[in-house]
Amino acid sequence: MFGTKVAVIGAGYVGLTTAACLSSLGHQVVCADVDREKVDALSRGEATIREPGICELVVDGLASGRLEFVLGASAAVSEASVVILCVPTPMGATGAADLTTLEFVVAEVRELLPPGCVVVNKSTVPVGTAARVAKLIDRADVAVVSNPEFLREGAAVHDFLNPDRIVVGSADRDPAPARRVADLYGKLDTSVLVTDSASAEMIKYASNCYLATRLSFVNTVAELCEYLDASIDDVTLGMGYDQRIGKSFLRPGPGWGGSCLPKDTFALLRTAESAGSDFALLRAAIETNLKQQDLVVDKVRKAVGGELAGARIGLLGLTFKAGTDDLRDSPALAVAGRLAAEGAELFGYDPGVHAPVPGVTDGVRITGTAYHAADGAAAIVLLTEWPEFRALDWARIADRLDGRSVIDTRNLLDPLVVAGTGLSYQGIGRPAALPSTGDMVRRAG
Repeated sequence: MFGTKVAVIGAGYVGLTTAACLSSLGHQVVCADVDREKVDALSRGEATIREPGICELVVDGLASGRLEFVLGASAAVSEASVVILCVPTPMGATGAADLTTLEFVVAEVRELLPPGCVVVNKSTVPVGTAARVAKLIDRADVAVVSNPEFLREGAAVHDFLNPDRIVVGSADRDPAPARRVADLYGKLDTSVLVTDSASAEMIKYASNCYLATRLSFVNTVAELCEYLDASIDDVTLGMGYDQRIGKSFLRPGPGWGGSCLPKDTFALLRTAESAGSDFALLRAAIETNLKQQDLVVDKVRKAVGGELAGARIGLLGLTFKAGTDDLRDSPALAVAGRLAAEGAELFGYDPGVHAPVPGVTDGVRITGTAYHAADGAAAIVLLTEWPEFRALDWARIADRLDGRSVIDTRNLLDPLVVAGTGLSYQGIGRPAALPSTGDMVRRAG
């Protein structure tokens, strides 16, 4: 017995996770993509993204008959009760979201949509896009609903099946199509917010932009800690105990990046400008993020004696975060690009990157291990928080380095372990003399 017949358009990060998870909830799902190789691989049960649990869900969905992959949107929608759009909405030249692919797909399927079908925007889109899609479809018998995703890469399956909330926005808060979309998640124990489509779209942007602002704030505090010889670890620990603040998104780093925060902050900034609003706080968060990458480069430059030209630098981590192979808008690559522009010779290792990616990792020679990245390097720069980097044999790293500097932009390493090998350790917002973290907290009373 199958649940709702669902078509998911797009088998990328959001689309594949959505399709696989909905099929696991008992729905009949057809997932379409324009990439034949991707469709063929998924049809064989081979996951095309690195994401814990996704491969198992794809295999189970195929075996149960609840999940199917097809080439092209037209092949997916003819029998669907709900059509979910999960297509790319990249940042355009002006910073606004580029809706070209979304509009192309809508034009392709509008005549094929069954009467009574609900079209769902799950892609991150500018406020007003649901209304725009409804006008493009121009059919009274088809409703358009906004249902934004809130998935973290590296935890997408968990987040989909254990959501903090489900947000559904429909025109005039029409309860009928909103209820049909909310029912897709009926087996999940979570709160459901039904609102208008514009508010649903704004919730997504506001959430991501708030998180980006938080990260820029904590990176600025970390910079101040270095000037004042304070510990950002202790500062954020003390902040996090305040229930008004909480502990999440208080880790300093080399800047925020990935497939969401950069494009969403620029898109909301452009939306505000179009509406005649000066979103100065958001603009400052973006500018602070760019400055953070420059500050990391400054640390590396000073660590190798003030001149990067010709300096061999070992990079640990290239992806935008641990647990994923996603290189989109990676702050690690942004820092690498700045180092390469000043003439540094870069050798990088990342557990999720096994070969060069043309046009993406240019300027970085990919190595097979972290130890190879360290060979002959004047400095090691840790840029992505892969847990295995903490477990490296740092005495072995020290033996391979020509220089003595380790710049830990994620504050992942134990400074005492690194310093114990004779290396010079620098973190972000950490004082020069720092005890091993995690051993100073006890409950009063």
